[in-house]
Amino acid sequence: VQDKLDEAQFLDFKRNQITNFISVNATLVLVAILLYVAAFAISLGPVMWTLISEVFPSKIKGIAISVVGFFNSLVSFSVTQIFPWELTNLGPTTTFALYALLSFIAILFVYRYVIETKGKTLEQVEELLIRP
Repeated sequence: VQDKLDEAQFLDFKRNQITNFISVNATLVLVAILLYVAAFAISLGPVMWTLISEVFPSKIKGIAISVVGFFNSLVSFSVTQIFPWELTNLGPTTTFALYALLSFIAILFVYRYVIETKGKTLEQVEELLIRP
């Protein structure tokens, strides 16, 4: 009887959660998503594409940008698929701590390995990248 009661309470809780998620104001959600996309597009969003167009040599630029774009999409898809599992199994604190750690590692990588391209021609950038 105890197991059935707990199961029934759990199912009722889940049903209420789903009802609450569905009852969220759809217009507000849409506006929030559009604001997020707009803010990303006018801030750091285009930086990666600008940077990769400058760091690859002209001979391989087309194929290199395609490969980077493919892996960018693959990682985005993977995060989208894995994120709900992480929230459920690891909890929000661990999930976001993991993403914060990965972001910190990315910052260190950029600081250490990505060259400054401001004020340099494509030829100058290519020379900097070819040097050992």
